[in-house]
Amino acid sequence: MKRFFNTRETIVTEALDGFLRSAAGRHLCRLDGYPDTCVIMQREPEHGLVSVISGGGSGHEPAHAGFVGRGMLTAAVCGALFASPCVDAIVAAILATTGEAGCLLVVKNYTGDRLNFGLAAERARALGKQVEMVIVGDDIALPESRTPRGVAGTVLAHKLAGHAAAQGWPLARVAEFVRDGAGRMRTIGMALEDCNPYETGRTSRLATNEAELGLGIHGEPGAQRIAVAPANDLMHKVTDTLEASLPATTGDTRFAVLLNNLGCVPEVEMALLLEAFSHTPLARRVSHVIGPAPLMTALDMNGFSLTLIELDTAITHALEAPVQPHAWPGMAPLGSPAVIPMPPMPDAFPHPASTDPAVKALLERGARILIANEAPLNELDGKIGDGDAGSTFAGAAREITAALDRLPMADPHQLMTTISNILTQHAGGSSGVLFAIMFSAAGRSSAPWQQALCEGLEHMMACGGARPGDRTMIDALHPALKALAETGSLADAARAARAGANATTTMDTARAGRAAYVPSEHVRNVPDPGAEAVARLLEGLARD
Repeated sequence: MKRFFNTRETIVTEALDGFLRSAAGRHLCRLDGYPDTCVIMQREPEHGLVSVISGGGSGHEPAHAGFVGRGMLTAAVCGALFASPCVDAIVAAILATTGEAGCLLVVKNYTGDRLNFGLAAERARALGKQVEMVIVGDDIALPESRTPRGVAGTVLAHKLAGHAAAQGWPLARVAEFVRDGAGRMRTIGMALEDCNPYETGRTSRLATNEAELGLGIHGEPGAQRIAVAPANDLMHKVTDTLEASLPATTGDTRFAVLLNNLGCVPEVEMALLLEAFSHTPLARRVSHVIGPAPLMTALDMNGFSLTLIELDTAITHALEAPVQPHAWPGMAPLGSPAVIPMPPMPDAFPHPASTDPAVKALLERGARILIANEAPLNELDGKIGDGDAGSTFAGAAREITAALDRLPMADPHQLMTTISNILTQHAGGSSGVLFAIMFSAAGRSSAPWQQALCEGLEHMMACGGARPGDRTMIDALHPALKALAETGSLADAARAARAGANATTTMDTARAGRAAYVPSEHVRNVPDPGAEAVARLLEGLARD
């Protein structure tokens, strides 16, 4: 996978300085200790409060620097990629931010973090600082492990600690509150691909049909390798594992769930995963949701994690409290989507159904032709567009076929108006809208239906902006409808459409449509998919 970076050694310092230049980092500053000391801290901390410090290896952004700010961390100590920061860097963060109220270190349960933060705490105590440490081990992937890993639940610990400190609580009470919260957390992760920590030549350990359940945030292998399945099934696998880890509780115990993006899952898929979660048995025990959002990532891992935290009044209040860091997504009740009634819409079938066996047979044949060409047209469109032309035409054909019994087939103008309404409701992409415009204008015409289609095409071209020669479906449609109006012959229309579609292969530049944004060397010798669809449709109708 191609990446944006200069050198692996400078990724962290360059990224941190870029973050400080952004709106999300304007309230922050760093210690002048690069490259060994990478400490991001509040520029104007509230004095007299317990300092809350966390950190660890980089590559988990926005953790840890993204959570520095009022209401969360006082400072974050950032190590190299997936490597704990050095002891001196942690000591520097403690000395720079800790007053008489003391300091709480929130540490993920990894050996390097425990050792480095633990030794730093001892050195800071020797220098007269009050320091407590809370270790977060929320991972339940390996239930027999005596040292469960600290993963996305660490961010919840940041939130609890920052809130407790902001209340002015003494260090011991802050630490006790965070330890209690950490004990209420459990996390499980799932990924379709592991991550690449900028290693040349690295390949995924997972086959295309494999996923991993229970993997960590450094790309380490998961506890189970499972088959890829629909998102709902995968979510049930995750929640079943998570629910099985819960202790016996009373029926009124409520939880919040954090849905964490482990790196490169698109936002549309993360939202879909929350919807999938809402349909699991575990969701009935969850009252609040945090995310979906990237909180504790693993570079470019294509996966997500779920963290449960058992709620009480104090924890709920702490998680709901507003904070300064932009990366914290907030917590909200997990409810049903808000839905209001649709406004009254025009009737898509304003004319009574009527029959004409010849027209019905023509519509059925046309639908079969477009559906049979769905995959070839998608493949063709993939060369110069977004690869969905075949699906657009096939989808429109399926919708029209489904409404055959409601169509006014005996009246061509009423039929064209109704087809326009169907396309308006169901057809996607620009092609569907353009044909809806054409059929709508044709339905309003008083001319014979063949000439009315030509008038509709003129209206389509006026709205869409394309003309013959612009390398679009117009190059097949315009000569085809002209021939049909002049001779009434489908065979003549098909020959004209084929000639027009073939002509698009010699047009080096598209002047309209998606292909207008594609360099000429990519469109040369490739027919326009829309024009090809028109030609194949008319050729099929003429043969039959």
